[in-house]
Amino acid sequence: MRPAIRVEHISKRYRLGAARADNNLTESLRAAAGRLFGRFRGGTAARANEFWALKDVSFEVLPGEVVGVIGRNGAGKSTLLKVLSRIVEPTGGRAEIRGRVGSLLEVGTGFHPELTGRENVFLNGSVLGMARAEVKKKFDEIVAFAGVDRFLDTPVKRYSSGMYVRLAFAVAAHLEPEILIVDEVLAVGDAEFQKKCIEKMRAVSRGGHTVLLVSHNLAQVESLCRRALTLQQGQAVGFGPAAEQVQNYLALARAGGPPEVDLREHPQRVNGSTPILTGLTLTAGGAPSTVARMSGGFGFELSYELPRAPRDLRVGVVLENEYNVKVTAVSPTFEDPHLLDNPPAAGRVCGEVPVHNLVAGTYAVNVYLQAEGLSDGITPAADLVVEADDVFGSGRIPDGRTAATYQRCRWSKSW
Repeated sequence: MRPAIRVEHISKRYRLGAARADNNLTESLRAAAGRLFGRFRGGTAARANEFWALKDVSFEVLPGEVVGVIGRNGAGKSTLLKVLSRIVEPTGGRAEIRGRVGSLLEVGTGFHPELTGRENVFLNGSVLGMARAEVKKKFDEIVAFAGVDRFLDTPVKRYSSGMYVRLAFAVAAHLEPEILIVDEVLAVGDAEFQKKCIEKMRAVSRGGHTVLLVSHNLAQVESLCRRALTLQQGQAVGFGPAAEQVQNYLALARAGGPPEVDLREHPQRVNGSTPILTGLTLTAGGAPSTVARMSGGFGFELSYELPRAPRDLRVGVVLENEYNVKVTAVSPTFEDPHLLDNPPAAGRVCGEVPVHNLVAGTYAVNVYLQAEGLSDGITPAADLVVEADDVFGSGRIPDGRTAATYQRCRWSKSW
């Protein structure tokens, strides 16, 4: 059987410190200019500022297969889907796509913000090569699935993120693409809508169509996907049965990453940020580490550099779990508002969370800094792995199926 998707040695390089253009023509011209004039530009410095979002990735997906793509934050999952959706041109390698592609990537792509929901449905149909009559046949089904009938004639720029995702998924799944590509934006929807999406993806697969799904919900990947691709730092480190790859991913997560991270040219910097955060070190048990125990705590040290000494600093650290849910946040703004008054132009801010109450899992560490009208944010800056242990001494270990955190409680009985 001929594969629906064949990826051969795909690589994607970005230049750190430069605007990341996802426009195919712009990228092509930049790459051509680089090849022509690269030898005149200090090649060593240029290479030092390169970031490989994908490097030499190869795999195949058969018609009718549902394949998951898993990996830690920044592993290259979304970049891979953009390449396969022809939004981003790869730096090297090739991808063969056999069939019409429907894509649901990050919120904000796929729809024209000034057009209404109704107009965007027909626009997407025309982009997929469908006649207006074909789209019209599917229109009522799309609207019923998305549940946005009252807002159909409202510009989508006024939609909430949940409404936007519901309509975007309904369009992508119902306009009969041979290949459906879905990024982890389904985390925006509520539980009932996610269930509808999963059932729809199963139905698409049963109809002989292919689904490629990025998800941090590992249980979802195991139940929905036959096979999965594991990415780490832009490279494919496993491809096979979904349950096997989930275990592979968890083993990689437990191994942790470097506890000390240079933030000056970090690829996950928030758009519009001024690069004033320079470094992050994670600690556990008083030593640099990206692995903490459930029964313990964790710490961090943030370094910054400003053009001049400010009047004060505002610092925040937010942890986000594998379901893209922000589970906890710390900031001296709430605990000691004047702690960071009159700081030097360059310095370090340290924090220690003695008991974090988090269940076992991998957490994205998002960091933020504001000073003198400047702001910087990196999401995520690093990953923190929380390992399970017998936190209550009862032999029973709480897990993420019940809640994202656990709490001690004084229990009593009245009989």
